[in-house]
Amino acid sequence: MAAVSGLVRRPLRQVTVRDAINQGMDEELERDEKVFLLGEEVAQYDGAYKVSRGLWKKYGDKRIIDTPISEMGFAGIAVGAAMAGLRPICEFMTFNFSMQAIDQVINSAAKTYYMSGGLQPVPIVFRGPNGASAGVAAQHSQCFAAWYGHCPGLKVVSPWSSEDAKGLIKSAIRDNNPVVVLENELMYGVPFEFPAEAQSKDFLIPIGKAKIERQGTHITVVSHSRPVGHCIEAATVLSKEGIECEVINMRTIRPMDIETIEASVMKTNHLITVEGGWPQFGVGAEICARIMEGISEKLVLEYSQAVINIVYLNTYWIRRLKARGGQMTTFNLSCIQFPGCSRCSCHWC
Repeated sequence: MAAVSGLVRRPLRQVTVRDAINQGMDEELERDEKVFLLGEEVAQYDGAYKVSRGLWKKYGDKRIIDTPISEMGFAGIAVGAAMAGLRPICEFMTFNFSMQAIDQVINSAAKTYYMSGGLQPVPIVFRGPNGASAGVAAQHSQCFAAWYGHCPGLKVVSPWSSEDAKGLIKSAIRDNNPVVVLENELMYGVPFEFPAEAQSKDFLIPIGKAKIERQGTHITVVSHSRPVGHCIEAATVLSKEGIECEVINMRTIRPMDIETIEASVMKTNHLITVEGGWPQFGVGAEICARIMEGISEKLVLEYSQAVINIVYLNTYWIRRLKARGGQMTTFNLSCIQFPGCSRCSCHWC
């Protein structure tokens, strides 16, 4: 331990994303007896990814509830409980399975407050792993950020670090609106430094506020969830070449903190968005559109060629790229060009 100005600086504690979510839920279950968790294998098995480890032993069957394999059924139960005044945390083993319950999430949870004229809130959290993982095939690999971010009535958060995970799950549970918490399976076991303030039971991260993870002056890089780490790694490499990237961790998909992004772009004049979703109608596409709409005319005219949207290639285009023996070489707006590309009608433009 090093002494600085007479004070002892203690090393920061390392906490995995899994344990941070567990800690956040535990604190909220202890704080409010209306909070309960339900989902497949969340109780006696401690959760499919061990996120709810120890909670059933501590709180019992009434508050940590194992459900049948019926997403439409237990999501509907959770929505009804929220309407009756409880605060359910509804876990989907993966958000791909939430499609079985999408009527409950959208038509019941998201729209009820509006359709009741503001008389009936639905304080519910839908959480679970989202996005691509290792070896789980196409049916378990899509990112739902754009899907749920499209829907009025929902708040959507997407944590990257352990600090994000704890602060956002606690804010989501306390919110009086339905909140979708998009975790990432590949991040559960990743440890992060956990600052002292995050260890407090009063620690919250406001929904709708992004975080600048790395200061920079040349390029604004905006991302959420696991790709934030890739962006920080890329920024470190680019800094050795004299290019300083400002990396923004969105944290919240809806409502989007466009003000933080816009302020950064006004400084750097360049924008790159990076996400784990598909190219069309994605989170990055929304950011690019809103930046183009909102920033001053001078900036748009001078730098409209400097907006790049990076997404994960789907399987078809990976095969196409390999078949042509090419590598992605240049970016022009949102188009990925291959060697010899003549701007054909390949739908990337």
